[in-house]
Amino acid sequence: MTTETIDELPESAPRKPGSPSTSASRWKWRYSEGGVLNAFSHIFLLVWGLMVGLPLLWALWSSFKSSGDILSHPLSFPTHFHFDNWSHAWTKAHMGRYFINTIIVVGFSTFGTMLFGSMAAYVLARFEFPGNRLLYFIFVAGMAFPVVMVLVPLFFVTTNLGIINTLPGLILVYIAYSLPFTVFFMTSFFRTLPTSVAEAALVDGASHTRTFFQIMVPMAKPGIISIGIFNVLGQWNQYLLPLVLNQGNTDKWVLTQGLADLAVQQGYQGDWGGLFAGLSIAMLPVLAVYVVFQRQVQAGLTAGALK
Repeated sequence: MTTETIDELPESAPRKPGSPSTSASRWKWRYSEGGVLNAFSHIFLLVWGLMVGLPLLWALWSSFKSSGDILSHPLSFPTHFHFDNWSHAWTKAHMGRYFINTIIVVGFSTFGTMLFGSMAAYVLARFEFPGNRLLYFIFVAGMAFPVVMVLVPLFFVTTNLGIINTLPGLILVYIAYSLPFTVFFMTSFFRTLPTSVAEAALVDGASHTRTFFQIMVPMAKPGIISIGIFNVLGQWNQYLLPLVLNQGNTDKWVLTQGLADLAVQQGYQGDWGGLFAGLSIAMLPVLAVYVVFQRQVQAGLTAGALK
């Protein structure tokens, strides 16, 4: 029976499975279902993007408005740009000093976290020794403890060590706080890398240290960049740890402490433009970091699944 005669059959007539009309109808149904799901996902992502992006844009353009305009017309664009809000926040509110302190703390702590975390993850992923799994699960268990539970022990430990209310002490605490997730992520990533290249390097006489830094680290670059971005974001926005462990001289405060103090002071003074300027100073660097390394973050998160 030809295709034409099959198509001419009435709808009540039985059709053979796999006939052209049956396959075409199934294909059309799947195509329509995929189109609906695709449209729904795009609408959901658009709504989610607006929910996240609009508050950030509102805070940014409010930093260029006067306090009167913010209170009277909070959703309108600035008619006159008040750049003095940024200068007041940077100098009079000391956001510049807090910004430099944050750069120092986050820079050294991220470097230390990535160095020690990658080395520990490489050993746990590539070497078998008694206690390997135990050490791995100890690091994983570290992610189960919220910051609130360890604030009191950390306070007494840093006090006894003499590093309370110091930037080096805060750096060491940040490193210890970020190590569990870093080791967990990088251990899984190192397991996906091929072993043949490292074995060839060892056969050629390279030491384990040289193999790690010159061969394995460049191969793990996507994963290192991904977890590095997560560490930067988490440490940049950390508030409870510096609030408890760095409550001494205000010259050593970080951005989150300065921003909280600015919110209290500017709230009483009515300088809402300066408050939004300080918020933008704390917000823009992390957004810039993510935008610059967005492709590397996506590549690192999907590298393990692709392999």
